[in-house]
Amino acid sequence: MVAPDFNVACVGAGYFAQFHHAAWQEVDGARLVAIADPDPDAVGPAGVARHPDLDALLGSHAVDILDIASPPDTHAALIEQALESGVSRIICQKPFCDTLATARRVTARAVETGADLIVHENFRFQPWYRALKDIIATGRLGRIFQFRFALRPGDGRGPDAYLDRQPYFRAMERFLVHETAVHFLDVFTFLFGPPDHVYADLRRLNPHIAGEDAGLIICGYVGGARAVFDGNRLVDHAAANPRLTMGEAHLEAEHACIRLDGFGRLLQRDTGSADWQEILPATADQRFGGGCVEALCRHAVMAWRDGNSPENAAGDYLRILALEEAAYHSAAAGRRVDIAGWQEG
Repeated sequence: MVAPDFNVACVGAGYFAQFHHAAWQEVDGARLVAIADPDPDAVGPAGVARHPDLDALLGSHAVDILDIASPPDTHAALIEQALESGVSRIICQKPFCDTLATARRVTARAVETGADLIVHENFRFQPWYRALKDIIATGRLGRIFQFRFALRPGDGRGPDAYLDRQPYFRAMERFLVHETAVHFLDVFTFLFGPPDHVYADLRRLNPHIAGEDAGLIICGYVGGARAVFDGNRLVDHAAANPRLTMGEAHLEAEHACIRLDGFGRLLQRDTGSADWQEILPATADQRFGGGCVEALCRHAVMAWRDGNSPENAAGDYLRILALEEAAYHSAAAGRRVDIAGWQEG
């Protein structure tokens, strides 16, 4: 048997980190050799070495790829520690660091050391968005007018909201945009390019949490197109698993409209027609986001194996964090915000 190309280590063994562990065990050309987490009761994969912290892990293993899946307030210190230890390929979960300023600092440090630092922004790797990107690229839809995603996971109601999976959500003063809508700001940019301006109206519907859990974000483009995030974590949508797609989407274009339903299915209705035709069947992959975590990990390994840089390089992802900041500023100021200057500001 040919030895794997890359030894992978993960920091974090919480709820979402387990998706990372499972993904790495499925990716050809990679071998999960160790994980680090200070919680002795945190669940990790059988047969993989466990360490209490990154220092102990790096002292025991040669690591080709470090995957950071720990809380955002730990990201900067872990990235800087890994860079100082000579790790040359780092993947960091989102939210990427706790602030835009911190993200800029660690990104600059990675550039200085020559390391590849990418963000584990996995929603763009969901199969329906990859398919939609390919359809848009053909040009057969004509001019794009509007894309709207309605986030409706239905998991944010009542005094026990989020306690079963990620209880730290409850204390986040910046929640809906920083933790969730940032996925879709990245999807919008992936599908349509960087927006020109943003307007946001944010609110908190559940009094038992600290941050906003509903809101509207409108991203505008120079040519007149709009990408709209319409989020409400208290409401669900028609799906066997509301967390598969997290909601429904509708694309309106010159020659056709395309819908994404809660089963991961894309349907198209041509202009002038009353019939919807299935162009991507419902996904049989019931893993998180249709297997998007593994898809991202596989993409990164293939890119690095071929001597290329993966998508979601930290330097590029800073513009997504700038969009996030612009959205919060828009909501606070009650006005549209032009994006120019936010990336550098």
